[in-house]
Amino acid sequence: MKYFARKLAAFFALTKPRVIELLLITTVPVMFLAQKGIPDLWLVLATLIGGALSAGSANSFNSIIDTDIDKIMGRTQKRPLVTGELTKRSAIIFALAIGVISFVWLGLLVNLLSAVLALAAELFYIFIYTLLLKRRTPQNIVWGGAAGAMPVLIGYSAVTNSISLTSLALFLVIFLWTPPHYWPLAMKYRADYEAAGVPMLPVVSDRVAVGRQIVIYSYAMVASTFLVIPLEPMGWIYTATAVAGGVWFIAEAHILLNQAKQDRITNPMRLFHFSISYLTALFIAIGLDPLWFFPLT
Repeated sequence: MKYFARKLAAFFALTKPRVIELLLITTVPVMFLAQKGIPDLWLVLATLIGGALSAGSANSFNSIIDTDIDKIMGRTQKRPLVTGELTKRSAIIFALAIGVISFVWLGLLVNLLSAVLALAAELFYIFIYTLLLKRRTPQNIVWGGAAGAMPVLIGYSAVTNSISLTSLALFLVIFLWTPPHYWPLAMKYRADYEAAGVPMLPVVSDRVAVGRQIVIYSYAMVASTFLVIPLEPMGWIYTATAVAGGVWFIAEAHILLNQAKQDRITNPMRLFHFSISYLTALFIAIGLDPLWFFPLT
């Protein structure tokens, strides 16, 4: 029994559940927005399960491909393929199985468009980000952000069976959010990435240059949050959250840049953790806005 529980925990860890959690946070509120109210709860559950399985499959393949990197980096050395808790063969079978189940599940219980979008996100993450970009270019995380932004399209299409300008605007928000979210973490673990031969931006550029890129993307990301307002339109709940959170995000990005200029970055993870709170608050506002809509005019 203990052996079974240990293996189950290892397969669960292989899917990187904390990453999945962040992806699902962006899915549910978009379903409320698409419905302009409370969507069918069974549809929400079906979408979450299918999306989690798809993301879990992608993350598992990422772990399989990057086992050599994970062995070198301190923060990933306890992953199940590194420790030997799982074999590569069992991990591949597991990743393939939940990927297939995800597509069938979404296709039968949600709709074909959502299933295709989830599959596209998975294939993009595996082949474009992990295999093609990650070890070759410092822009890896920029383009890799497209996979992380797909859940908003999946959530919207689950309700409407379509893709709208609103969902594409939200896709853009997450796409632009990804670099200023991830680069602070890469700054903290710069030595690990360098040792593993992964050319993250903080590995190939100095801290000031990275800080400037973080500020640029932060401004672009905050600006993109306002594109949603005339498209839907949104009310005061979302607008106030976008303004307040955006000002705070940009301020935090400038703090990091100023510290880089003074060569005294003490905690780059402060922006990393704040970016998660920011995105969570923004998407909670997206979900609440249709329920208590207070128009801007």
